[in-house]
Amino acid sequence: SSEVLEAIENVIQDVLKSLAQKKAPVLTLANRSDWRNIGFKDSVGLQMIPRCTRKQIRSDCPRSAPKFALMLKILSMIYKMVQSNTYATKRDIYYSDTLLFGSQSVVDNIINDISCMLKIPRRSLHILSTTRGFVAGNLSYTEEDGTKVNCTCGATAVTVPSNVQGIKNLISHAKFMLIVEKDATFQRLLDDDFCNKLSPCIMITGRGIPDLNTRLLVRKLWDTFQIPIFTLMDADPHGVEIMCIYKYGSVSMSFEAHHLTVPSIKWLGLLPSDLERLHIRKDALIPFTKQDQNKLASIQKRPYIACQPMWKKELEIMAASKLKAEIQVLTSLSSDYLSRVYLPNKLQFGGWL
Repeated sequence: SSEVLEAIENVIQDVLKSLAQKKAPVLTLANRSDWRNIGFKDSVGLQMIPRCTRKQIRSDCPRSAPKFALMLKILSMIYKMVQSNTYATKRDIYYSDTLLFGSQSVVDNIINDISCMLKIPRRSLHILSTTRGFVAGNLSYTEEDGTKVNCTCGATAVTVPSNVQGIKNLISHAKFMLIVEKDATFQRLLDDDFCNKLSPCIMITGRGIPDLNTRLLVRKLWDTFQIPIFTLMDADPHGVEIMCIYKYGSVSMSFEAHHLTVPSIKWLGLLPSDLERLHIRKDALIPFTKQDQNKLASIQKRPYIACQPMWKKELEIMAASKLKAEIQVLTSLSSDYLSRVYLPNKLQFGGWL
């Protein structure tokens, strides 16, 4: 905490120095959304390069002055929380003054900018993000406040903890971990008792694009148990994008890649080549939109695809067919095809990439 307080004090001292010299104060931070600032390393994923382009948030420019003010406001809130050892969620911060902040996304973006500027992970700033993810299966742990949590598969899942760093005494006999893109598929596998039928496993869903806590938990489980991790995504550009976030990270959070990525993650399904192999009817597939085409083209250009020749092939199949499929398409074969046939065969015979 003293490191966080010192980092904030340094920023404020620079602001005061500028004022004393009758200069307009400026906050300088790395440009998080620029691909030119991102390096790719197979063992880490996307990470920010040391000498990256920077942007300035100026206090004397009408366009950036409001952001400058909001950054100081949130810095002062963080300072107080660290001093008093209290925590707040991003929603708490937004609701402390909705008129001032305008929207939740403004708050989220500024918090990421502050984390990047101070080079301090967000959880060390005493800001918790609201958790959307669920975990189930062969796993138990103790939360920071001493609460014992048992995720063993019932029909209900456990919410991913909001302070992943604080959990301890993790116990599991799972043979593998399965990351499921969507909540509906996750619930279906729970109902089919998938976690226990094949062999003990841990299932996690971020319910779409994963939040920070879900990614932190995947990383923590990987560090603790070193078991294989597979992903089950829709066979569409959006599903591939989500899988890449778990495996290689995202551009906007590349400054924190070391805590968030798991480059050993494998693509289990739904593969574009599976659609042909399983003779899925064409009328069960969905035609690409222009947006899908653009997203797929952008993914194909990313640095990590070059080192994944098998992935590259699958994306080429998808691009050529201009068709996409949700995991639910497997129900056209039989209602429990996913848990009874598809996943057991894939896991038994190594059908992952």
